[in-house]
Amino acid sequence: MNSPIAKFQGIAAHNSIFEQAVRQLPLPVCSVFGSSTQPTAIQFKDSAQTLGTKDSAKVAESFPNTVKASGNKVLEGAGANPKIAQGKRVAVLFSGGPASGGHNVVCGIKRVLGKGNTLFGVKPGPKGLLKGNLFEITDADVDSIINTGGFDFLGTDRTKIKTPEQFAQVKETCIKHNLDAIVIIGGDDSNTNAAVLAEYLYTGIKPDGSGVQVIGVPKTIDGDLQIGDLLPISFGFDTATKIYAEMVGNILQDTRSSLKYWHFIKLMGRSASHVTLEVGLQTQPAITLISEEIAEKKQSLSSIANDIAEAVVKRAEKGIHHGVVVIPEGVVEFIPEMGALIAELNDVLAQQAAAFEKLEKSERPAFVGKLLSADSAALFASLPGYIVDMLLAERDSHGNLQVSLIPTEQLLIDMTKRALKAMDAKVPFATMNHFFGYEGRCGAPTLFDAAYTYNLGLTAGSLILDGRTGYMATITALTCGGVPKAIPLPGLLNIERRHGHDEFVIEKALVKTGAPAMQYFVAHRATWSEDDCFASPGPRQIWGPTALQQPITVALNSGADSLAFKIG
Repeated sequence: MNSPIAKFQGIAAHNSIFEQAVRQLPLPVCSVFGSSTQPTAIQFKDSAQTLGTKDSAKVAESFPNTVKASGNKVLEGAGANPKIAQGKRVAVLFSGGPASGGHNVVCGIKRVLGKGNTLFGVKPGPKGLLKGNLFEITDADVDSIINTGGFDFLGTDRTKIKTPEQFAQVKETCIKHNLDAIVIIGGDDSNTNAAVLAEYLYTGIKPDGSGVQVIGVPKTIDGDLQIGDLLPISFGFDTATKIYAEMVGNILQDTRSSLKYWHFIKLMGRSASHVTLEVGLQTQPAITLISEEIAEKKQSLSSIANDIAEAVVKRAEKGIHHGVVVIPEGVVEFIPEMGALIAELNDVLAQQAAAFEKLEKSERPAFVGKLLSADSAALFASLPGYIVDMLLAERDSHGNLQVSLIPTEQLLIDMTKRALKAMDAKVPFATMNHFFGYEGRCGAPTLFDAAYTYNLGLTAGSLILDGRTGYMATITALTCGGVPKAIPLPGLLNIERRHGHDEFVIEKALVKTGAPAMQYFVAHRATWSEDDCFASPGPRQIWGPTALQQPITVALNSGADSLAFKIG
């Protein structure tokens, strides 16, 4: 019996009709890898490009082995590897938040390692590496997870490996499982951890005194792990922004239909506004806030609310009493007065952690307020309780404020209402607020992310077989067939203030206000604000008319002559 009803009744876990279809989807690969199902590992050579930061001298002191080995030179693929290593034992893990396409990285690594090498999965994330929780990944596993969303095959966590005890645990895991290499799939903080581990594990692990290779893979929906043409975008960004754009587009269509609400929508994306800019370009709402522009203009909270209120009044004059405001998740950190407050809070909470923890929740604001500068203390005291509570919430393991917990969208609604009363109290202003975040992280990857991640896995696996360590895999020339390269991780490190002291980090890539994508947005947003000029892009596609579309921001910033990507 092969009827639709029979197919539905036969659906098991992770085996919907859609999931069955995506597993069969052919994936394009860079020509240097040959076949998609039986790829050839490649070798690498030094390019002419050397990376460095303002802190390179101090980095070289702390990372002597990996800096000396790489010379901080970018590697480029140099054809098939004639001497593929055999007997390698490789561990792979996810680190940080999920992003669509992670499973394809694992699949690419497994397939390019071939039959002569073994790939182990680590559960869950860095914590699993500390505990030595490894299992062998099989060809059947690859067949079951390829082109599927989420990180559920391995799981993930946000543990930062930084203490002597943790480093000793990693070494113990490497020795116990006789590991030759570790692949860390993560964002800027996780790849910073990869750089540190590559240095720590460089020697003295194996009986002969040799070490364990460490390779990073760039993952984050936030889009804040970018390195010019070397890394135009991290994986997961395309899928997440297409999911968010569909949802924002649906709400825009609803506003035009119901004619009565202003929707304030906060989008996940952590500090940078890449996600918000991409969604703004795809959907063209009345107002899109860009954090980096707010910082550049030194706008206050009240001036932002006044700008929104003015747009509400202008649309009301045309009889339009609805609209959409799209807000970056991390905007509060970019408002100068709020940024200064948050920086002070981070230091205070780090320095006074023990005393702070002993206090009742109701006592904490007053305790912290006394330790702030006069200006920050005044601002802190003026904020609604629901904002204060989130500003005092626990930081993540990397020292970041959990901006997703701050109801910025509600704060802007409240402040805009106040501004409207002063401008024109008769203007209708019915509101609704939303936060789109987790909805976009684990969907089945777009064709772009599916292909991109699979090729990143092929590159990471090839780097291991070529004996490299301390690099991050990347694919360049995304509209011209794809070119695998490797970025030296120490060449990306800067010194930044975290947890009240200096740490080595990979700097987050923010939206550049002078970049082509931003200039296009600025040139058109006034038109979008004055009337209903929105676009509803529809769902992400793995096959169909928009399946080959790369992110609009990537296309504009790279000067591409087409929105279509081309790998292979």
